[in-house]
Amino acid sequence: MDTDPLAADARHPQLAFRRATPADHARVVGVIPTWWGMPTTTTLPLLLPRLFFQHFGDTSTIVDGADGSLAAFLIGFRSQSQPGVAYIHFVGVDPDLRRSGLARTLYERFFDEMRASGCVRVDAITGPVNHRSQEFHRALGFALSGDTEIDGVLAWRDYDGPGEHRVAFTRAL
Repeated sequence: MDTDPLAADARHPQLAFRRATPADHARVVGVIPTWWGMPTTTTLPLLLPRLFFQHFGDTSTIVDGADGSLAAFLIGFRSQSQPGVAYIHFVGVDPDLRRSGLARTLYERFFDEMRASGCVRVDAITGPVNHRSQEFHRALGFALSGDTEIDGVLAWRDYDGPGEHRVAFTRAL
């Protein structure tokens, strides 16, 4: 696979892959409630503050549709304190484009780029109730971890604070 994260993709010729910029922040957090099927009052967008677009734009990807609409995004970075580890923080795909392989393409491009930069592992997390995310990560070869069973899945209790349990994923590159 081409390690250029901005190269055209033969599997998705109608889409344009580019780096994230701070100007993308409002557009991305604006689609989260709709794409996740949540009320517009959800606090989920708070998990993706502007700082990710300001400081990790060089390792994050925005995918634009032919009409300029937002098709997908992946916000990820190489760890400052663990240089051999990369982290995928947030990923979204327009519901009309799901099951097209676009999320897999974003992950594979990120894997290639992080491998080329010296990373040997990629980590990610999700909530215990997000079974679709858990299945997707398993299909990509991620192993999950936790310290207890929550909602029928192995997860870390209070990972992000009281009551904020998370399923942790790790995948070797």
